[in-house]
Amino acid sequence: MKIESERDFVGYGPTPPHPRWPGDARLAVNFVINIEEGSEASIFDGDKYTESSLTELGFQKSEVTERDLGAESMFEYGSRVGIWRLLRTFSERKIPLTAYACALALERNPLIAQQIRKENYDICGHGWRWEKHFELDEATERDRIKKSIASIQNMTGTRPYGWYCRYSPSINTRRLLVEEGGFLYDSDSYADELPYWVQVGKIPHLIIPYTLATNDVKFIRGGMSTSKHFFTFLDDSIDVLLREGQSQPKMISIGLHSRIIGHPGRIKGLSRLLDKIMQNRQIWLARRVDIARHWIKHFHP
Repeated sequence: MKIESERDFVGYGPTPPHPRWPGDARLAVNFVINIEEGSEASIFDGDKYTESSLTELGFQKSEVTERDLGAESMFEYGSRVGIWRLLRTFSERKIPLTAYACALALERNPLIAQQIRKENYDICGHGWRWEKHFELDEATERDRIKKSIASIQNMTGTRPYGWYCRYSPSINTRRLLVEEGGFLYDSDSYADELPYWVQVGKIPHLIIPYTLATNDVKFIRGGMSTSKHFFTFLDDSIDVLLREGQSQPKMISIGLHSRIIGHPGRIKGLSRLLDKIMQNRQIWLARRVDIARHWIKHFHP
């Protein structure tokens, strides 16, 4: 007996649509900076524990009853030092960026918000705080979304047009985004290498999928240890997609964290990659909102 599922295991199948990227590019590349420092769980902020995941510890401590000043300072490194090294790396090359920004993180470091505005980077809402939305009840999550929009608008002069939760949405997230209105897309999916439409009630809603494969979290989770590893893995990924792009162009998201890639021994691999990408005319370097607008214009629901 066939078991029906609301999950889509087929997608575009063997014949995905040709995205017709600008300039007839074979690949759209989007770089994402996750701005989370200052919004993570902290006993100082009244939480029951201090966040230590995605730091040099490599794991989340459990049963923490006092402030973990070491973990706190690793997050502070990201917003005090790493972010500026990372932003300089992109600004010097005039490469567009998307910021996955937690609203409280921008409030606690308005200099970052000013730089985002100055460089015309787009913002994808990443929550009011760096928290797990799948653990929130519906009313709380609705409030967090509204609060995030208002805060980001106030800090940067523009509202977020996309949304991405910490790792995973709740079963309510997508519906709440549609009910709130004003969003062009969300990125709470890892299911594809092209944008795609879903139906939320009677309303079509665009998904710009993300990935954790080409992401600097692998430095922390044991998949990479040197900048050469980072460069090689991303360079190989791009080479394969460019080859496939002769007939089936795709997109790739590259996720970065200032407290991870912002260390000098890691960012060299990113710099090498950017320099190589800039020489390739078959690549469209795009903000996430640019990809969303392109898809909305050329591929109706």
